[in-house]
Amino acid sequence: MAIKTKIGQLYRRINGCTIEYDLTNYCKILNNIKIHHRSLIDKTDHQLQQMSANLKLKAQTCSLTENLAIETFSLVYEAAKRVLKLCPYDVQLLGALAMHQNKLAEMQTGEGKTLTAVFPACFSALSGKGVHILTFNDYLAQRDAQWMGPIYQFLGFTVGFVREGMGIEDRQLAYAADITYLTAKEAGFDYLRDSLCYENHNRVHRTFNFAIIDEADSILIDQARIPLVIAGASDEHTADTHNMVDVVRKLEKGIDFEFDEYTRNIHLTDSGQDHVEQLLKCKNLYAQDNYELLIRLNCALHAEFLLHKDIDYIIRKGKIEHVDDSTGRVADKRRWPDGLQAAIEAKENINIQSRGNILNTITLQNFIQLYPTICGMTATAQPAEEEFRSFYDLHIVVIPPNKQSIRIDHADVIFGTRIQKEKAIIEEIIRIHKTGRPVLVGTRSVEESDLLAEALQDCNVKCAVLNARRDEYESQIIAQAGKLGAVTISTNMAGRGTDIRLGGSDEKQKQQVMDLGGLYVIGTNKNESRRIDQQLCGRAGRQGDPGASCFIISLEDELFIKYRLNDLLPPHILPLVRNGKIDSPIIRREVARIQRICEGQNLEIKKTLIKYASLMEKQRTILFDRRKTIFHNHSAADFFKQKSPKKYNKYRLVIGDKKLNSLCQLISFYLIDTNWQQYLAQIAEIRESIHLKRVGGLDPYIEFQKLAITIFDELLQKLDRQLVERFNTIQFENNGVNIQKSGIKAPSATWTYLINDDPFEHVLGIQLIGDPGKQIGAVIMTPFLAFHLLFRKWLNNRTGKN
Repeated sequence: MAIKTKIGQLYRRINGCTIEYDLTNYCKILNNIKIHHRSLIDKTDHQLQQMSANLKLKAQTCSLTENLAIETFSLVYEAAKRVLKLCPYDVQLLGALAMHQNKLAEMQTGEGKTLTAVFPACFSALSGKGVHILTFNDYLAQRDAQWMGPIYQFLGFTVGFVREGMGIEDRQLAYAADITYLTAKEAGFDYLRDSLCYENHNRVHRTFNFAIIDEADSILIDQARIPLVIAGASDEHTADTHNMVDVVRKLEKGIDFEFDEYTRNIHLTDSGQDHVEQLLKCKNLYAQDNYELLIRLNCALHAEFLLHKDIDYIIRKGKIEHVDDSTGRVADKRRWPDGLQAAIEAKENINIQSRGNILNTITLQNFIQLYPTICGMTATAQPAEEEFRSFYDLHIVVIPPNKQSIRIDHADVIFGTRIQKEKAIIEEIIRIHKTGRPVLVGTRSVEESDLLAEALQDCNVKCAVLNARRDEYESQIIAQAGKLGAVTISTNMAGRGTDIRLGGSDEKQKQQVMDLGGLYVIGTNKNESRRIDQQLCGRAGRQGDPGASCFIISLEDELFIKYRLNDLLPPHILPLVRNGKIDSPIIRREVARIQRICEGQNLEIKKTLIKYASLMEKQRTILFDRRKTIFHNHSAADFFKQKSPKKYNKYRLVIGDKKLNSLCQLISFYLIDTNWQQYLAQIAEIRESIHLKRVGGLDPYIEFQKLAITIFDELLQKLDRQLVERFNTIQFENNGVNIQKSGIKAPSATWTYLINDDPFEHVLGIQLIGDPGKQIGAVIMTPFLAFHLLFRKWLNNRTGKN
């Protein structure tokens, strides 16, 4: 087995893989740390603290050398022992050294990554420029800052955390600390707020320096393309959204529209088009004047038939809350784009919330790249090696576990039908439960977890349910999930960042649970990413504990229908899929192949969509760098002094240099923000339909570049004209400026949210990267692709209709 592993590693390296398995060089440094640490054991606390202060002086007057790192790591090692009674393992130090070299440490679940991060954090904090530790959620940010805080404080470092709901002053204090714990989302929102500040004292961030990213694959890969948005009040009109939902509900499946839930394909028939035109009282649904009407219709169709309550979203406290597919958690502040959000709200008959005018936006990936230096850690890095290397220039170092894993990962149990699978899952849970062994069942959706719990209760099996509807009970449920006889049904919420202790809070039960084989994990579906499956399995067998995992799946599961597994199977295999439990190496191979296809296709889509986003990011940087310089010098005043000297001198006599400089800044901020807001709206419209350029034989990306560059150049030219025009028309009253009459004001209110990955985005991505007919699977229609296909159908079948 070891030879096979070595051969696999050699093959990957030949093909460009840069994953490090040989830790010889890291072990040499580790030995030096241990040697230096021996000299610290007899030192007093005061002596250690003085040594830390001396290291800070060295770091801020000289370069950060390797010897300085060895001394720092040794101090942290001793501080952890004295303050928290924690003795770091060698593997934790190896992971810390990998991150110190700006790499990604793959450390298995339960290996103590929280303490590992303290070592590179302290070393980087010596410079006084600040360190951000980006965590998976607000709870972990606060917990880790308070848990590790005594180590930092012992060594003379300040530590803070940022969470949602904190005021400006508290945020400024947290960001001013040497080490700051927070989520990437919260850091990004603060960056967007800073980008729109009119007063420098309202900004919270200082210059970015160094980021340590926990659960790096989730933040850097799964959430990377999600745009963070800051919005202001707008005059959106959503009055006809409820009417459109009523129209859609009057259509009959098979008569007015053709619908396939699994391929996520829905379109009107000819009679459906007639019916819609009668209901909407419009002559031709496909006329240019009805373009927006058609888009809203398609949003309503998709909301009604392709997005499902308790799968894609839940309703809580009168609001739609999106459920993140990769985590099973409520995705806080997440919205769907393109009118889908309003259509879902209308469908569920709740208040339609204004999206607002987008004032600024940045993807998490582009935000992370603002840090000059990043590193990270996660248990599941290797499957995403190419993405880490391509997008972030991050190379993976595989750290062995402190104690060898003895978890048993059973082969997948595969059934032909979903009904057979569900029956087998219940039977397996009952069988294991009778022994007293704790069971954790990972399900795909809120709905599936609730239905499985009901079925178990009918069989007199008590279970706890952890899903997005019950997320406030997460800590209590997880605390008991390892107890004797516990059965826990969970979505992917239990698949990351959770530590299930054998025996629960009762230490006496731990040995009994271990004797039974430890936690038994059952997965009811395969995910598109192998990483998510691995995270679920990783809940068992932590730190050398016994445990087991098994996936019980069917060929009717959504993933295999969506990516048409049956089309990959040889004809002679197909009869097997109807015969209950399947044990075929061919089917196992193709099941694994589906996941590789998903990952490969998603990677290509990400690469393509990132190309589109990168141009906008460069343009945003140009404009907002100009905005940033206005805070720190008199560039705004110099501009007006040069472009309109007569007016400048006149105003100067009226209000003086200081007030005039503030006025010049205010005008500049307002017009930069307004023009950028308009630009974002224009680009959004272009991106939504640019893939249709392929129909005419054009490259969508080249056409997008042409349009975006032209519009941005026009923006810059128009901005200079508007600045002069607005400056020249300033009105004065009582030796002051009437800001209201001058039409210059910041948004009265702003709020932040994330734009959810469009559930129909894959087709947009496929349309952009090539011929969708050559791709493997699903036709996932955006409203705009739906419009294109409907329009072609109309041309073919209804030519000449008025």
